[in-house]
Amino acid sequence: MTQLIGEFDCKLDAKGRLSVPSSLKKQLPDVERDGLIVSRGFEQNLIIYPKKVWEGIVAEMMKLNMYVPENRDFVRKFQRGATELSLDAAGRVLIPKSLTDFAKIGSEVVLACQLDRVEVWDKKAYDDLFNDSPEDFAALAQKVMGGNNGRIGDGA
Repeated sequence: MTQLIGEFDCKLDAKGRLSVPSSLKKQLPDVERDGLIVSRGFEQNLIIYPKKVWEGIVAEMMKLNMYVPENRDFVRKFQRGATELSLDAAGRVLIPKSLTDFAKIGSEVVLACQLDRVEVWDKKAYDDLFNDSPEDFAALAQKVMGGNNGRIGDGA
C-alpha cells in the first residue's frame, strides 16, 4: 500500500513542467516504470495519483451502474482532464495547461501528500486553506476521528 508523506514547495516553469522533488520520487520507486496520472481535484486543485492507485479507483468505478445518471455524472467529472504523466530525463512532468487553468495554478505550487496521492495547489490557495484556528482543527479531528473512542491506530 502506498503511503506518501511530505509537503513540497515547487515551481512550474514557463512550459508547465514541474520538477518532482527527489524525496518524493524516493517514495514512488516504480514511478518511472508505471507512471502517474494527474486529474482535477474536488477543490480548486489537482491530484497526482500513482498509476496503481488510479487503476484501483477506476476498478471501483467500473462496478458502478452506468444506467444511473449520478454515476455517469460522477465518472464524467472525475475523469475530466485526466492525463498520464511521464518523467522526462530531468525528472520533470508536464502538467496540461487545461488543468493548471482549472486549478488557477501559477508558477509557485505546493505538492501536498495525502495518503496515497499528491495534491497540487497554487501556493497562495494552499496557504489560505490553513487560516483557521487550532481549535477549529481540534473540533474537526474530533468529528472525523472521534468515533474510534478517541484512539487512532490501535484498532480498538
